[in-house]
Amino acid sequence: MGNTDDILNDIRGQIDAHPEPLAEARKRLDLVRSSATGFPGALRTYRSGSLPQNTFIHPVGDGDGGVVLDRRVYPRLGPDGGGETPADITKELCALLGPAVRKVYPNTRCGTSKRGPKITFGRPVDGQDPTVDLVVALTRREGSGLWIPNLETNRWEASDPECHVELFTGGPLSLRRTRRRVVRLTKAWNKQYGQPGFSSHNLTVWAWEFVEPGMGMAKALSTVLTKAAARVEAGEATKDPAGVSPNVKLLVERQVAARRLRTAADGVAEALAHDDDRDAVLSALSRVFYRYVDAPASNSLAGKIAALRQTSPVTTVTLGLSSPATAVRPTRAYGDTGQNA
Repeated sequence: MGNTDDILNDIRGQIDAHPEPLAEARKRLDLVRSSATGFPGALRTYRSGSLPQNTFIHPVGDGDGGVVLDRRVYPRLGPDGGGETPADITKELCALLGPAVRKVYPNTRCGTSKRGPKITFGRPVDGQDPTVDLVVALTRREGSGLWIPNLETNRWEASDPECHVELFTGGPLSLRRTRRRVVRLTKAWNKQYGQPGFSSHNLTVWAWEFVEPGMGMAKALSTVLTKAAARVEAGEATKDPAGVSPNVKLLVERQVAARRLRTAADGVAEALAHDDDRDAVLSALSRVFYRYVDAPASNSLAGKIAALRQTSPVTTVTLGLSSPATAVRPTRAYGDTGQNA
């Protein structure tokens, strides 16, 4: 194992989800899914997102899933029926889920997120209180996938979350393991910014597209960042791998997204180019994973940047400035699109 892999493993130790809240998130999603099977017209439930894909990072947030309704029971619901919007059916499902889940978690509340009921539990585990987002989905008359709500616009949209899980968890064990690690690392990199540039789904699609069998973790991470940067720089779209939803959207302006990706890709490539020099690798990766890696003290410029990352003020003398000694308050505004984009 080279220095790049070694340091990336150190980062993984900082970002991987803790076992107890992760297990609790699975338990809560299973409970909500079980409760949802009692809803009239429920055909099946499913898990989606980070839980079945094993890509959660610390802290554990939403456990995602869905309940699929038979549109024949709701002939007026959705684009294939009478055009009824998802707002009312979501309220009806909440009315079932809240009392059912409160039998196990008395502090449960059922509100809504973009796609359906959002259940909060009021019982932290290891300082984390995982929630559950349950999509209210309808079978489609034509085409694959499901109709799922967009409660922000009170409309239905086509998607295939069950196919996504099947795709993203497919392949040989070694490929799945590398892909999961790359997704977790890119999630941690992305979340360093106050305004992340990419959805978790976007990062997962890129890992699914670009990681190939036989790649080690460092090479796979470098490949994903480099190919994603080239795509965004060229203005090319990332398509839904299930072929149902519209193209995957960036969360920031394309130029900002491209700059972030290129900076990260260059940093990992530099680390691999100097893999036998631990200080050089630390210096390169500290520019990518700046919340998790400190540059070596021997790197004077990087050392000054690292000093500014500390929680206590540093002086202008420490930074090598010629002005009279003055305390400089450190700033770690990871989402500032000016300094950190």
